[in-house]
Amino acid sequence: MTHAAITGWGKCLPPAVLTNQDLSTILDTDDEWVVSRTGIRERRISHVGLEELAYVASMRALAAAGVEGSSIDLIVFGTCSHDDQVPNMASGIQARIGAQPAAALDINTACTSFLYGLSIANALIRTGVVRRALVIGAELISPFMDWTDRDVAVLFGDGAAAVVLEATDKEEGVLAEKLGCFGESRDILCVQGMGGRYANHGVLYGVTRWQFEGQEIFKKAVAGMSGACQDTLARLNLKPDDIDLVVPHQANLRIIEAVARKTHVPMERVFVNIHRYGNMSAATVAIALCEAIEEGRVGAGSLLMLPGFGGGLSYSAHVVRWGNRTTALRTSDIELPPNERCALELIQDCLRRKTQASERGTAKQPFAGL
Repeated sequence: MTHAAITGWGKCLPPAVLTNQDLSTILDTDDEWVVSRTGIRERRISHVGLEELAYVASMRALAAAGVEGSSIDLIVFGTCSHDDQVPNMASGIQARIGAQPAAALDINTACTSFLYGLSIANALIRTGVVRRALVIGAELISPFMDWTDRDVAVLFGDGAAAVVLEATDKEEGVLAEKLGCFGESRDILCVQGMGGRYANHGVLYGVTRWQFEGQEIFKKAVAGMSGACQDTLARLNLKPDDIDLVVPHQANLRIIEAVARKTHVPMERVFVNIHRYGNMSAATVAIALCEAIEEGRVGAGSLLMLPGFGGGLSYSAHVVRWGNRTTALRTSDIELPPNERCALELIQDCLRRKTQASERGTAKQPFAGL
């Protein structure tokens, strides 16, 4: 039986760090308020576009797998913050890594996009359609953020990561998964200002208003992720003690802790990096997986659980058997271009552009009647 082993991994985090103290200079908040509610201490803000972040992460993943871009048959790019919707993001990566004529598709299930992409690539490899795939989770949230809204502005950051999947006869990679969605509750997490319904209505694309009902999102996130974890374990006749490490979506430390309790996995076996990066949406699980490997938390043959939750309201969980190798075969010398501005300066640029748009009249009452 064919399986899809994860053989390469790479991440890209922009260098500019936005701390809670930085945010307190533009919002009515402080470090204690943010940490006590979310577990987040800082996040990254990018000085480059989404494609650049994803390209660097992809080249590092290819190097770790010891393969060339030309050997890739499929690219799945998970994101909800496209540089462009047409053409898609995956085709840009295809061109830059030299993967012609590989299939290239984008997927948007918000924060679960990388995990849903993992399922797509896994299925196409296991059915023999492709032999080698690159799956990317990347987000550039900062330009779309409403930096006047404390409830959401403290939560999100930018970043990217990618993995290489290859066909193998060994029982590795995704062994079981559960994908689902609470579509009836989709309006409790909504970003107004991104999408066709705002086109030609005098709305400047990217000037957003966030509908974010925190308590309801918390309940759905815990129910979705814990239920999906239990489902995948049952499919494989496994118990929580069989899982070596849980690498969850990093949205809120309280959510992570609640999921761990409901799935009966001690926090000692849960990987957490939300304090460093905040919620990077589609990039969170992918980056956390890369860091878990780097920190020696993933060993040869480790059994991993990857639960996620995102807008829509999508949810998922994947049980992954790791292979024998936990070190990169090669390294990549591809880096981001230099950055001379601090994170707060990058954020202030976003605020300045929004003000200028309002003054031009393109963002007056941007959502009225839509």
